Amino acid sequence: MEDRRDGAPYPLVPPMLKSDFAYDLPAERIAQKPLAERDQARLLHLGRDTMAHRTVADWPELLRPDDLVVVNNTQVIPARLRGVKDSGGAVEVLVERIEDERTALCQGRASKPLKPGRWLSVGGERLEIVARAGEFHRLLFPQPVMAFLQRHGTTPLPPYIDRAAEAADESRYQTLYASAPGAVAAPTAGLHFSERLLEAVRRRVAGMVEVTLHIGAGTFAPMRGDDLGAHQMHAERYEISAAAAERIRAVQEGPGRVVAVGTTVVRALETAAAEPGGIRPGCGETRLFIKPGFRFRAVDALLTNFHLPESTLLMLVCAFAGQRRVLEAYRSAVAAEYRFFSYGDAMFTERFADV
Repeated sequence: MEDRRDGAPYPLVPPMLKSDFAYDLPAERIAQKPLAERDQARLLHLGRDTMAHRTVADWPELLRPDDLVVVNNTQVIPARLRGVKDSGGAVEVLVERIEDERTALCQGRASKPLKPGRWLSVGGERLEIVARAGEFHRLLFPQPVMAFLQRHGTTPLPPYIDRAAEAADESRYQTLYASAPGAVAAPTAGLHFSERLLEAVRRRVAGMVEVTLHIGAGTFAPMRGDDLGAHQMHAERYEISAAAAERIRAVQEGPGRVVAVGTTVVRALETAAAEPGGIRPGCGETRLFIKPGFRFRAVDALLTNFHLPESTLLMLVCAFAGQRRVLEAYRSAVAAEYRFFSYGDAMFTERFADV
């Protein structure tokens, strides 16, 4: 059995089921809009034997001078399009991935399945349905995809937000440091960062670095079946620069912690650290499924929002901080009337996978 970075052995984990990660969440606890101030969300600090209720504005106090904070700089694109099929029926399109200047993989929602060789009209312009690509459709746009989205697209709010996107969502469903267009969902832990919080963090820690993981719509897809062993994760693109990898490796060689802002950062870093030798720079795709029993190599502490019951993101947090402790914290957050999911409150924990 391999050891963790702290020298302790990883525990053996019996087969697990999706239902092992269920918890009761009243619908009214799902945040439908962001707070007026980004950093005023509540923060549950989960220690090894303690839970403390604070606010995100307090988070810098929980950091250490030799910590390195890692954020995801992906930028949400206006990926949702509404139009009509050539048959006249309504259709909603969600761009999943831009493949080249005029082609993108998309999800299509209509009364009947989309068929290759047909076309859609969006804003009076024609999109050709080129082919089926697994669960997606390959669409040919009449102009560069990003330019088309800027003209006709809207912010792709998550399915559990029960309202249409508003003008304010264009900025609030985006981190302040977003600079790499390509995501169809926000790295929500980063939504809490105001300019004053960013400045406080930078003053407190050894540094802050950026990586990129473009979040796809698959992040909201429920698991099919109850057996975790049979689940295959959706693919997401990531990139880690040589400079970021070097900073992370330097911190790992000392007493500092690698502090991930969000589960997307965890997936990117743990994918890049999967082989011996530490974090490797580069870009690629990850289908990494982090569940209890996973051997963490890169991340020591995690700031994250609260995730859906039975979701792979909740499983990741349980792997990181201990299933019993995390589910207990979630029940405490529900009882304390925390706000959940993308526009909701946050939790901060170190890695205690054996608890």
